[in-house]
Amino acid sequence: MAVSEALKGNVQEEHKKTGEIKYSIYIVAALALMSVLLCYVASHLQMTKLEYQIAEEISRKERMMDEQKKLKVEIATLKSPQRIAAIAMEKLQMTHPDKEQVVIIK
Repeated sequence: MAVSEALKGNVQEEHKKTGEIKYSIYIVAALALMSVLLCYVASHLQMTKLEYQIAEEISRKERMMDEQKKLKVEIATLKSPQRIAAIAMEKLQMTHPDKEQVVIIK
């Protein structure tokens, strides 16, 4: 009787151990799956953040290109000979030189 009770105790202990091992494998697998999913979500969030930054930089580039075009037009307007001649005559009281005032250097 004592032997059979001892065997029953050993069998019950082995069932407890295999049950504990079984649950611990599930827990480890669940933790591994959760960590993989967490890494996936984190990388997806990072990618989304970078996409927003890229879109913002593209729109910034377009704004700067528009500003550059406007500045080029302004430079061309300010450099025009007609504008410079008009300013020289109106504001600086300049006139075209007479023939006697022109000296030709050879």
